[in-house]
Amino acid sequence: MGCYHSKRTKETPGYEEPTVLAAETPCEYAFSRDSLLQHPSFTVSEVEALYELFKKLSSSVIDDGLIHKEELQLALFRNKNRRNLFADRIFDIFDVKRNGVIEFGEFVRSLGFFHPNAPVEDKIHFTFRLYDLRQTGFIEREELKEMVLAILHESDLLLSEDVVETIVDKTFSDADLKGDGKIDPEEWKEFVSKNPSLIKNMTLPYLKDITLAFPSFVLSTEVEDSEV
Repeated sequence: MGCYHSKRTKETPGYEEPTVLAAETPCEYAFSRDSLLQHPSFTVSEVEALYELFKKLSSSVIDDGLIHKEELQLALFRNKNRRNLFADRIFDIFDVKRNGVIEFGEFVRSLGFFHPNAPVEDKIHFTFRLYDLRQTGFIEREELKEMVLAILHESDLLLSEDVVETIVDKTFSDADLKGDGKIDPEEWKEFVSKNPSLIKNMTLPYLKDITLAFPSFVLSTEVEDSEV
């Protein structure tokens, strides 16, 4: 096949070529306190299909080729005005550049964590960042409580304050193995390994067959995956 030249680069701010995104080493993720440098486990065809999804999301409220927080809210809850702690945290983590929007490259790289083939350890790291609300490198009791309350709210469960405190106390004491009042990444890894349900939402099965969602688009892909 000949060289692949996208016609979308000038149309979409922050657009990155599918060949570039797919060529990155699958499932090798580097973490730092302030950013994620992750590599997706997608083929060229899958990245092309993800671009179709990205276009739909990024034009649902503001048609500028970028995903805004309201658009993510709309995609997750069918309501752009509904505030949700999980959506806020996911948006913050996807927004690697911290510029208030999600660009295509950020979208693909971050979705790599949710791929069925992504290592469990990487999914655990992602959930740690999700719960580390203040971005201190530790999960504190108050942060855990906020996430528990968010889970209960989304599940429409109404529990008394005493019951909530009991849940938080038990969960925190089980995870805080060192007993120093905070949960570090290693403690979180150990806790999740004993409670795998905490990362069940970190796998999106459809990502393994994303090309099936946009067959007509994939048929027009100009680069063979085997060439990458």
